Amino acid sequence: MANLIGFVYNAQMPDAGALVSTIVEALGLRDRSWRSSAAGLGEMVSELESTNLIVVVGGDGTILRTVRVVAPFDAPIIGINMGRVGFMSELRVEDALEKLPSYLDDGMRTEERMMLQASVFGESQESPRFTVHALNDIVVGRSAIARLLNIDVAIDTVQMPTSRADAVIVSTATGSTGYAMSAGGPILYPEAQLMVVRPVAAHTGLRDALVVPPDSVIELRVKDGLHTMLSADGFQDSSLDRSETVSVSRSPHVVRFLRAHAPSSFYSALMWRLGLQPLHEQPSPE
Repeated sequence: MANLIGFVYNAQMPDAGALVSTIVEALGLRDRSWRSSAAGLGEMVSELESTNLIVVVGGDGTILRTVRVVAPFDAPIIGINMGRVGFMSELRVEDALEKLPSYLDDGMRTEERMMLQASVFGESQESPRFTVHALNDIVVGRSAIARLLNIDVAIDTVQMPTSRADAVIVSTATGSTGYAMSAGGPILYPEAQLMVVRPVAAHTGLRDALVVPPDSVIELRVKDGLHTMLSADGFQDSSLDRSETVSVSRSPHVVRFLRAHAPSSFYSALMWRLGLQPLHEQPSPE
């Protein structure tokens, strides 16, 4: 069946699955929808091929887990926030039943977000051992042992000073309000086509964030690469050997969110989510 609506929920939140059931029944969507936990989404490939809208019930982590699977299918996403911050979510739980139908009628603005692609290359290897895509960020850093790492950073083949740091983050504009922000990086407008390179707790070398064009290629190599890890959007995807290089570039995939509000509403939403605006003034789509 074409034009399906997919509902993805965080199974660790007991109320999330119940909210999906309530929405499906109340809006009469049983015959044109499917549902899955975020953890089980990889088994829904055949359904995703016929899906034109994804509703994610959970927090930003649930959206990031969902994006890892659905990005190649180009279906737009609506987030219903049941988490703590909800930078990427569109609707509050208390508004979902009332406002969701307007998003099903194709009348909303589509917000397009850039993604990153990270590929791990061994020494003298032309093909990557591993490739992963991320909406927020790619991080190369230590895994368990608490010590500084010497991380070589090259941008478009230009070698930067070696950073002696906990890690190096490469983030999108979307990810600029995540780990990169907590490490002191700049906040970028989420639809900006840019990348941020940010060392974490650097003692030497590059200490400040660099904002680089979207078609840049950033290469990261840990010179003392024992117990180091590549993570994408907070998920630990691969340990790294001493000889391996992580190449980060723009992903061929993008993520599309449906939005009811004007682009400028990002700034008021940012103030509320950073705790700089009173709770009763929380922004909500018109």
